[in-house]
Amino acid sequence: MKTIDNIESVDFQPKFGEIGEVVENIEDINQCIRIILSTPKRSDPHRPEFGSDIWKYIDYPVNEAIPNIIREAIDAVNTWEPRVEIKSIRAKVEQANVILQIEWVLKGSEEPTLLEVIV
Repeated sequence: MKTIDNIESVDFQPKFGEIGEVVENIEDINQCIRIILSTPKRSDPHRPEFGSDIWKYIDYPVNEAIPNIIREAIDAVNTWEPRVEIKSIRAKVEQANVILQIEWVLKGSEEPTLLEVIV
């Protein structure tokens, strides 16, 4: 368990849902991407363009929703997470959820990280 007392990285933030815990390094970036994709644009009064418009496409037919959701995800991550480069995004529909599988690398690196986000 990482806490404020044993932070080893410059990049860290409080861990969502866990009082007193922090995330750093790769987990920090993963959490940032989740925040970007789950925040509707215009919902942050101090940064109205922060987030994504993924939610606009949730009720579209699947064959229209998926490409629009992927485009919105790529645009949002490219805009708001400058530390990463998106290699691929795949989307699938399971029950009432769209699951994004995002493969990204740190800029200047070749080691991929796979992140799954439910929208």
